[in-house]
Amino acid sequence: MIHRWSIARRLFVANLLIVLAFLAIVGTATFTDARDRAYEEAGRRMTGVAAAIAANPLVLQAADAPDPTAVLQPYALDVMAGAGVDFVTIMAPDRTRWTHPRDEEIGRPYIGSIDAALQGGVLTEVTAGTLGPSVRTIVPVKDAGGNVKALVAAGVTVRTVDVALSSRLPALLGIGLALLVGGSVASWLLGRYLRKVTRGWGPEQLAQLFAYYESVLHSVREGLILIDTKGRVVMYNDQAAELLGLEPRGSGDDPSQPPSLADLPLADSLKELFESGRTALDEIHLTGPRIVVVNQGPALGPDAPGGRRPAVFGTVATIRDRTEIESLGSELQTMRTLSDALRAQTHEHANRLHTMVSLLELGRTREALEFATKDLELSQQLTDEMISSVDEPVLSALIMGKASEANERGVKLSLRTLGSASLTGLAVQDLVTILGNLLDNAIDAAADGEAPREVELTVESDAEGLDITVRDSGSGVDPEAVEHIFKHGFSTKKAGPFGRGVGLALVRQAVQRLDGTMTITGTDGAQFHVFLPAMAPGADKEEQYQ
Repeated sequence: MIHRWSIARRLFVANLLIVLAFLAIVGTATFTDARDRAYEEAGRRMTGVAAAIAANPLVLQAADAPDPTAVLQPYALDVMAGAGVDFVTIMAPDRTRWTHPRDEEIGRPYIGSIDAALQGGVLTEVTAGTLGPSVRTIVPVKDAGGNVKALVAAGVTVRTVDVALSSRLPALLGIGLALLVGGSVASWLLGRYLRKVTRGWGPEQLAQLFAYYESVLHSVREGLILIDTKGRVVMYNDQAAELLGLEPRGSGDDPSQPPSLADLPLADSLKELFESGRTALDEIHLTGPRIVVVNQGPALGPDAPGGRRPAVFGTVATIRDRTEIESLGSELQTMRTLSDALRAQTHEHANRLHTMVSLLELGRTREALEFATKDLELSQQLTDEMISSVDEPVLSALIMGKASEANERGVKLSLRTLGSASLTGLAVQDLVTILGNLLDNAIDAAADGEAPREVELTVESDAEGLDITVRDSGSGVDPEAVEHIFKHGFSTKKAGPFGRGVGLALVRQAVQRLDGTMTITGTDGAQFHVFLPAMAPGADKEEQYQ
């Protein structure tokens, strides 16, 4: 049954038990101390009374009289009444009582210790006598020569001391009750707060829920990262660590000291998004060799009473990998370019064929032959250059398609090759991404510029690697924009079918995967230069995608 109790109820009961135990211990200690102090105070008072009686010459004179009781009994009763003591016993050194509150006890031996008094000292003790337990003090009566002639015992019963002590109990009980009520109220208020925070769940339920949530976090295929309002990363799962290039968090990490966003190797755009805490929907960001889609929203607490807005504990961001989708999109765009180029070539070839057929029908055989020969020489020139210089048919087809596309848009695409463009070990997909996007941007820039509209492609290959240079006759690149041109989202064109500002970002990622470098120069037309180091023939291309 106790397992169903909430944390608030358990805290209230535990606090109540602690307060009760505290009150019992402190109350007992306080009562014992007060009782001891009361006994000490009674002992000091009895010492004063007994010493005063012993100093009275009447006692010393009566000790030598034939009948001391006749003189001392009335005196002792007067002292008892005036000093507020329960008994005053004056006795001979052999314990014989000369005075006592009860007449029948006179002449009987005194019950108690007298050794210290016989030696001239003063003794205070708590012992049982004829009147019950009492606090008493025994003082000797000495003559001029220092001889002990009599003993005086004055005391009060323990019952009398306890009655005086009982008068202090209401104050002690009042203090204890105030502590109990105050502790209970504080515990109730704290329990109410905990009940709201924990939603009335017990620790077992919270532990089970935490185990479920942690299992879900580590099993989902989307990255998940939790950030508090102070910019600290409370938690991230294994997929987020893989996508963001972070160290996986282990069970030994201290959850009370989460790392700060500033300490994690995150991309600038992602760090800015996480630090801002703003709501994001399907935002695309670049991080290392990956393109990720990020959604972010606030982590809200339970509804606050009175219609107030719930507390914001931080933000929750989900991360999905879109690298393969973007790569496939780039390849699809390249295939569309090739298909459009082939369609344009087919249409142009049909027009030329119709021209030659018409010339033949008109009997102008020599003109038809010259037209066919000249057309064959122009179309074969680019094909021969590609086949002789680039040993990858996919790239040859890509460049030929881009040349046809450029021709349709009024742009002249020229190719210059140096060396033998050996592509051993380089991933063709990455080369298509790099060359296709650079040529697309160059053709767009040249087409939007003033005549002459030209794009020059230079491919140089040697033992060190492959150099690709693309230069256009467009308006060039602003030097201040060079640092931002490869960031995702940067573009001077309207958004395309795969988003805006993705092409050059994909180029940068492909160059990084191939351990290459890329530079941008030129204000009178832009020039992009890419160097890709040669790889060993046996190198595993798949490693570039790990």
